[in-house]
Amino acid sequence: MTGLGPPVTVPFVTHSFTGELTFGHILASAGIDPKEVVVIRHTYTADGLQSEADLIPEKLLAYTRAQGAGPNHKLGRVPRALWLCFMADGKRRSRYLVAYENHGEILEERTEDLRFFDLRPSDALCGLVNRLVVEWSKDAVNWVKSGESASAFPVVEIADPEIVAFPGFDNVLLTYGELQTMVADSRYAAWRTALGSVQGVYLIADTLDGRLYVGKADGGERILGRWSQYAKDAHGGNVALKELAVDSSRRQHLQFSILRVFGPSVPTVEVDAAEAHYKRAMLTRKFGFNRN
Repeated sequence: MTGLGPPVTVPFVTHSFTGELTFGHILASAGIDPKEVVVIRHTYTADGLQSEADLIPEKLLAYTRAQGAGPNHKLGRVPRALWLCFMADGKRRSRYLVAYENHGEILEERTEDLRFFDLRPSDALCGLVNRLVVEWSKDAVNWVKSGESASAFPVVEIADPEIVAFPGFDNVLLTYGELQTMVADSRYAAWRTALGSVQGVYLIADTLDGRLYVGKADGGERILGRWSQYAKDAHGGNVALKELAVDSSRRQHLQFSILRVFGPSVPTVEVDAAEAHYKRAMLTRKFGFNRN
């Protein structure tokens, strides 16, 4: 699939006067083929996403992956490979939320009324999440559009990114979705500078069952380098985490924090000793994800 590379960089605009900038231009600049894309417009409803508080990764994924099973469903019998999701933002304004790779229907989950799809978070247009606003077509009730049709949508707004200040090593606490954003989004430049300058011992927690994993980033890798790998695959090569990361929805429940940081010149043996201490103290070999 095309268009799953680094986030696209687009100049700030407040309005696309006379429709000069369209969603098709955005797709083209990101190398995304419209023929591979379906564009979805969510709205707030009493029995679905009820408010902005519901726009969190796990709820968005659960809501989007459940689709109607009728023969005339707007997504079609075999939906396209890349789903780009927007949220209604007043009248026809629609704000970009998230992208998913569609790996097909999970047939054993089908019910009489619903189909459930294996959707996996994609970094397509991740630099434009919550920043890009397009104007939906006049038939706003039609909440699904092909990439070709959506390419004509005028770009109404691309907001300046709001810089996210680094909170200090002791206050770092990121969900998996936030981790993916942190390593790619320009708003987190201060985070990447800080995490790229230190070695350290970190903690990964599964917030569903409480299991823990203690890891280290030493030598020239630094915490940013290690966490960038987790952002790609959710396991970083760890055997136990690989078993969990196979489930794209389960990985969204991982939480990342830092236990201790070391300067870049501290010998590896000191980092190793701190990692071993936290493994013993937190019993992560016996009850968690550590295998050594």
